[in-house]
Amino acid sequence: MKSGHLGYSAPEGGTYGPDSQTFFDRSCQEPIARLQGGPAGASGHRRDPRHQQVSVLRSSESLKALLAEKALIENQDLPITSYNYSAIRDRLLKQGIRVSVPTIITRAKALGCYQERPKKKLHDREVLTTAIGALIQHDASHHLWSPYAQEKWVLISSLDDYSRKLLYADFFKAETTWAHIRAMECLICRFGLPLRYYVDSLRVFRFVQYRDSFWKKLNLRTDEADPQWKQLLQSLGVEITYALSPQAKGKIERSYRWLQDRIVRTSALEKLASIEEVRQVLQQEIHRYNHLQVHSTTGEIPDYRFAQARKTGRNLFRPFVLPKPYRSTKDVFCLKETRVVNPYRRLTFYQEEIPLRHVPPGEEVAVHLIPNIDRETVELRVWWKETNVQSIVYPFKAFPRVHF
Repeated sequence: MKSGHLGYSAPEGGTYGPDSQTFFDRSCQEPIARLQGGPAGASGHRRDPRHQQVSVLRSSESLKALLAEKALIENQDLPITSYNYSAIRDRLLKQGIRVSVPTIITRAKALGCYQERPKKKLHDREVLTTAIGALIQHDASHHLWSPYAQEKWVLISSLDDYSRKLLYADFFKAETTWAHIRAMECLICRFGLPLRYYVDSLRVFRFVQYRDSFWKKLNLRTDEADPQWKQLLQSLGVEITYALSPQAKGKIERSYRWLQDRIVRTSALEKLASIEEVRQVLQQEIHRYNHLQVHSTTGEIPDYRFAQARKTGRNLFRPFVLPKPYRSTKDVFCLKETRVVNPYRRLTFYQEEIPLRHVPPGEEVAVHLIPNIDRETVELRVWWKETNVQSIVYPFKAFPRVHF
């Protein structure tokens, strides 16, 4: 099957497309009869026609769902490599067709739409927490989230380690430092300051010697230069721990696999193409995961476990308070740089010159950058001696070398 094809393979000599329902029903007759144990009356037992009609309908819809599943797995551009029979059950239930997972698996084996579960890789290091806010697992996943989309998007999410509740998840068109800062801002403003963040060694989170330097003679060792994301967390008193292996991030990786299975399948079947459409599916799946799904490890619904921990005092989130002298979260969750005022009392920022009448020449000022991705603008707020001395908005095109 060709990559990106979501139709079903027709028998030799036939043609079939996703809208050719008549041919599909005819091509399904033989597999359905085989699943039912042969043509009606072959065993000498006469079934109730109404029951037989319901059985044929269930078998037909199950077959369609399994073949759709196979088409998604064979599409190499999609992050789906295994069958999800629970997702098929939920999809059929929305159509008013009630079929159990064991029944679907039985039919899948008869059709060759079945894979043995791979053996789990064991690791001897496990992070254990005793309260919410003790550890926030934070990561990003870059994939083609719908076969009808024209580009890949990045899903950035944050998971509370103790309750397994997804505290944040959203799509971005590119993975940048600003995207991770926005995710951090949303989480902290809603839930408070956690004790620790748990991330990998991506350059957004960590400086690594020989990887993140452009110079042959290196003067900085690993962690001797702090990226913007790390500086921001340290200024808020939040610790950072780095995962040493992919297996060490298993808890958030499992949530990604769960979301990938559900979101990609729904987007493919409903032919969703835009990031706004797929974002709605993401919010639906987050609600299901947080409020309806019993977690296989904790044995509790994540939102219930989170609420109970807060109620019983198992809570390490600290209230977020704006540090002085700031009056807006813009000056906390932003990109920061420092510059020196020239003899003409102007600040040179890349190719732009910003007048600073009240700042003496030679003084060092802090420049806060707050991008607005939707409007493609960036606000520059200049601070000197705990005072905001200038605020100005530029279009992205004014800084062509800066990637927000």
